[in-house]
Amino acid sequence: MSEKLPISVNELRAMIGMRVCYMGNLGIIIEVLEDGPSLVLQNTSTASIQSNLHGHPTRRSPQTLTVRVLSENGTALHKEFLDLDLID
Repeated sequence: MSEKLPISVNELRAMIGMRVCYMGNLGIIIEVLEDGPSLVLQNTSTASIQSNLHGHPTRRSPQTLTVRVLSENGTALHKEFLDLDLID
């Protein structure tokens, strides 16, 4: 018994490059992880200091975060995904 998912991976891939607002931060969708599925967002509002192997700060780089698309049972959209505000 297979139910149709509320959104397909191909539809999610079409979202790559879109600008979004998530939890008050501006970002851009840079990747789709099929396992889950999940979206990877790059925060364009702030940059964090990235450390090298020895723990020394070397450069500023954008933060990334992962947003789940489907709920735990996989039949509905996750609240995190619904909280995304598309800017484009």
